[in-house]
Amino acid sequence: MLRTSCQHHTLHFSCQHLLLFHHSRLELDMCLLTQLEFTPCLLLLWVVQMWFQSGFLWTLAEKPTKQLKIEEIPVVRDYPDVFPDELPGMPPKREVEFRIDLIPGTRPVSIAPYRLSRPFQEELRRQLDDLLSKKLIRHSVSPWRAPVLFTKKKDGSWRMCVDYRGLNAVTIKNKYPLPRIDELFDRLKGARVFSKIDLQSGYNQIPVREEDIEKTAFATMYGHYEFRVMSFGLTNALRCFMETMNNMLHKFDQFVVVFIDDILIFSKKEKENVKHLMMVLQTLRDNKFYAKLKKCEFWLSEVSFLGHVINKKGISVDPSKVSAVVEWERPSNVKEVRSFLGVRSFLGMAGYYRRFVKEFSIIAKPLSMLTHKNVKFEWTNECDLSFRVLKEKLVSAPVLALPEPGKRFTIYSDASRVGLGCVLMQEGKVIAYASRQLRKHEENYPTHDLELAAVVFALKLWRHYLYGEPCDIFTDHKSLKYIFTQKDLNLGQRRWLELIKDYDLNIQYTPGKANGVKKRINEGRVGNFTLDDYGAIRFCGRLCVPQKAQVKEDILREAHRSRYTVHPGENKIYQDLKKNYWWKRMKIDVAKYVASCGVCQRVKSEHKHSAGKLQSLNVPLWPWDDIAMDFVVALPRTPKGKDAIWVVVDRLSNVAHFIPCRSTNSASDLAPIYVREIVRLHGVPKTIISDRDSKFNSKFWQSLQSALGTDVVLSTAFHPHTDGQSERTIQTLEDMLRSCVLSWQGSWEDHLPLVEFAYNNSYHASIKCAPFEALYGRKCRSPLCWDAVGEKSVLGLDWVQKTSERVAEIRQHMRIAQSRQKSYADIMRRDLEFQVGDHVLLKVSPTKGIVRFGTKGKLSPRYIGPFTIVARIGKLAYRLELPESMKGVHNVFHVSMLRKYLRDPKHHITLEPVTIEQDLTFEARPVNILEESERVLRHRTLKYVKTEREATWELESQMRLKYPELFASGESFHFVLIC
Repeated sequence: MLRTSCQHHTLHFSCQHLLLFHHSRLELDMCLLTQLEFTPCLLLLWVVQMWFQSGFLWTLAEKPTKQLKIEEIPVVRDYPDVFPDELPGMPPKREVEFRIDLIPGTRPVSIAPYRLSRPFQEELRRQLDDLLSKKLIRHSVSPWRAPVLFTKKKDGSWRMCVDYRGLNAVTIKNKYPLPRIDELFDRLKGARVFSKIDLQSGYNQIPVREEDIEKTAFATMYGHYEFRVMSFGLTNALRCFMETMNNMLHKFDQFVVVFIDDILIFSKKEKENVKHLMMVLQTLRDNKFYAKLKKCEFWLSEVSFLGHVINKKGISVDPSKVSAVVEWERPSNVKEVRSFLGVRSFLGMAGYYRRFVKEFSIIAKPLSMLTHKNVKFEWTNECDLSFRVLKEKLVSAPVLALPEPGKRFTIYSDASRVGLGCVLMQEGKVIAYASRQLRKHEENYPTHDLELAAVVFALKLWRHYLYGEPCDIFTDHKSLKYIFTQKDLNLGQRRWLELIKDYDLNIQYTPGKANGVKKRINEGRVGNFTLDDYGAIRFCGRLCVPQKAQVKEDILREAHRSRYTVHPGENKIYQDLKKNYWWKRMKIDVAKYVASCGVCQRVKSEHKHSAGKLQSLNVPLWPWDDIAMDFVVALPRTPKGKDAIWVVVDRLSNVAHFIPCRSTNSASDLAPIYVREIVRLHGVPKTIISDRDSKFNSKFWQSLQSALGTDVVLSTAFHPHTDGQSERTIQTLEDMLRSCVLSWQGSWEDHLPLVEFAYNNSYHASIKCAPFEALYGRKCRSPLCWDAVGEKSVLGLDWVQKTSERVAEIRQHMRIAQSRQKSYADIMRRDLEFQVGDHVLLKVSPTKGIVRFGTKGKLSPRYIGPFTIVARIGKLAYRLELPESMKGVHNVFHVSMLRKYLRDPKHHITLEPVTIEQDLTFEARPVNILEESERVLRHRTLKYVKTEREATWELESQMRLKYPELFASGESFHFVLIC
C-alpha cells in the first residue's frame, strides 16, 4: 500500500484493488487514475514523486493486518507490564550506563541545524513533545550542538535522528565485541520452535551518564535539547546496548540468541519454548525492559531473523530482504558508482548472503574490479552478466544446513587462475560456500600451490568448525594426497603444512569429472562471458552452444563426418572447435562422440597396450608328455620335392625334431611320419598344442590322436601366441637354415639333420642347459664336446636318480623363465574383460595377401562387426555369435582380437508397428521423396513426385493429403539448411 499525506490531503493506494481515496484539489487527478484497472506501480510512484516536489510527504508501508490483543496470547498475557503501548518514562539506573569519553584536548562541536520541509517540521514538533512528556530529553544550554534529520522505520513511520558525526569523530571508540551473525546461526542447530521479541525503542531504555548528557545536545527550529537516554547516531550506542543485553541474558545462551534489540528464543519442542519464553519475559520484567507486542512473534516453526529464514531444515535467505538486491537498478556512470546506488553498495548488500552463493567472489569479479582505485568506469557485457547472475543466484539460493558438533565434516576445494573456492558439508548437506579472488602474487603460483592454497583458505575460514573435529578434504589435485610425506617443500609450503597439521583431516583425491558436489571454477566462470551485438552469449570470445540443442549435434557431425574433415580424432576436433564454440563439458562430449562413431571403431587402430595379460601354460611333469607342433612353409623346393618343415618340440626339455615334408601333404600323409619320427622314439604324448591348421583340425587327425589317447589343444583363431614355443623354435630354425645355405650352399634339406643336432645340443636359457642334456642327462659328443664318457658314465639306479633330479631342476628353471617372460610381457599389456551379452568388434589385420572374412588389402577395415559375446572360454578367450557368412571361422577368439563396441543411442531406430490386414497384406508407407517433376499444361502446372525408384509418378497434391509427413520433413530440413 502506498500512502501520501500533506496537511488535509491524504491519499491511499492499494496495489491489489487500486482503492483510491481523494478529496480537495487532488480529486480530478485521482478520478483519471481510477479508470486504469491495473495501473503499474511505476506510474503511481511517478505521480507521487510529482506531488512530492509540490511539498508532499510520501511513504511506502505494508497493508495493516489484524493485531492480536495481549489478552488473546497465552503466557504473554501474564506479562502485560512488559508490553506497554508507550515507554513509561525514564529508564532506571542500570549496571551499564552510556558513556561518551572524548579524546583529550577536544573542544565542543557545534553544527547549525538542517532546514526541514513543512511535513517534517510537523513530525519534529510531535516527536519533541512526546520525548519531553516522557522526560527522555530536556532543554539544554550545552556548548555542543548537532542537527536533526529523519529516517524511515520498517512500519513506514519516521524516526528522528541526530547527526552526531562531529561528536563521533572526537569520541574514544568502545571496543566491546559484537556477535558474528554466522556464530549466532550455528547455535540454532536442532531448533524447531521459535519465539521472537523486539524491544520497544531499545536505545531509549539505556540512560546516559549525567556528566555526558550535555554532549548529546541537538538544535532544532523549536529550541535546544539534550538526551537523557541513549540516542540513535552515537558511535558507541550499539556496543553499549549489546553489552547491556548480554549481561542480562547471557545465562540463557543455551536457548536465547540476542542481536542488539532482537531476542530470539529457540527450542526443540513447543513445551520447552513456552518455558524458555516465561524465563526471558520474567527477566525483562525484573530489569524493567519493555517490548513492542506488534513486532513480536511466538511459537513459530519458521522465523525471519537478521535477514534470514530459519526452520528445522536449516537456514535460507529472506526473500523480502533479497528483493532490495534483485530490484537494484544497473549503475550507469561514475557518479552513481560512487553513490549509495553504486557497485560498492550492491556488492555489500549481496555479499551479506555470500555463504549461500557458490563461487560468489569469482562471479562478482567484473563488478569488484570497478571499485578499485584509478579504474575507469566502463559497464561491459561481463559486468552486466555478473550483475544479473548474482541476482539470480540470490533468488534461487539453497537452504543451508546448520553444523552439528561431533559429526564428521567434509570439504571440497578447488582452485583456478581466477580464484579459490570450497564447500563445507556435513552428512551430504551443504553448510556453507566460500570463495575469493586470487591476489596479485598468487596469480604466479603453480597449480600445486594454488590447490594447496584453496585447502588452507578453507581451514582458516572454518577453523571454528574444524579445529578438533575429524574432517575429509576432497581435491582434484592428486599430489596433495602425499603432502605429509613429501620431502622437497618450499618455505611457503612448509608454513602451510604446519597449519594443516593442527587439524584432524584426511586429504583424498577425487577426479574433477567424478565430483558431483563442486563445480569447477575454471569452467563457466561468469567473468569471461560476454554478450555480442546480436545478443548471443560468448565465452572468452567463443560462441556458447546450448546443452540440449540439436545444433550441438550438428556441429559435432560436421566436424567429424563431413567430406572436409574425414573422421579426425577427438583431440583434433576439440582443438578446431574450441576456437569458435564453447559449451560445458565440451571436451568430454567430443570424446564420446568420436568414441561412438561406427566408422572410426572399425577403421582406426587402438593406440593402447595389447589386451590380456600373459597366461603361461602348465609346466609338463616329464619329457615328451606334452609336445607342440607347427609348420614352416613357403621354403624353396628341394630336389626331393620338399618345401616345408614339420617342427615338433617337447615342451619340457625343448628337444625338437625338424621333419622335411611337402606343403601339400594331408593329415593321412603325416600320420605314418608322426608314428615313425615321434611315437617310435618317445612314445605317445598326453597333449599336443598346435594352431588351427587344416591338417591339425581335420577329422582324420582328431580321430588318430583320440585313438592314441592324446588330447589335441588348438589355439584360438588368429592368435599364434598360444603356441609361442613352436613359433620361437621356428624363428631359430629359419635363422640357422639361412646361415647354412649362405655358408655352405646347397639344399636346405641336406643341412637339416645337422641343424637339428646343433639346436638340441646347444645351451637354452629357459632351461639353463642343452635340450639333449635335459633329455639324456648329458650333452652328446661332438668335435666341440669331445670329453669321452668312459668311467664317468652313470648306470643303473644312479642314472634314474640323476634323471629325476635333472627333470625337477629343469621344471624349476621353466617356471622361473615363465615368470620372467610374464613380467616382461605384462609391461606392454592391459587387463580387459567382457561380459556375456556385450557387443564387440573383431580385429582384421590388413596384411598384404591375406584374406580374412571377405576383406583384403590395406584399405579394408581393421575391425568388423559388431558381434555378441555368447560365452567366456577360460580367462582370455570369448565365443562370439558369428553370422552365417562366417560359418567357416572358429568362433572362439583371444581378448586381444576384440574391441569394445560403443553404441550411439541416436543410431537406435524404433520400428513402427505394422498393421496386418485380414488378407495378410499391409500398407508400405513411403519414407521420403526421391524425385520431383513438373508437367506444364496450357493453363496450369502439375507437380509430380516419386517415392520409390520402381514406383510410378504421383500427383504432389494427392500425396500431400495422404502423406503430409513427407513434405513436413522436407520443409524442416530446408529450414535447417537456411539456419
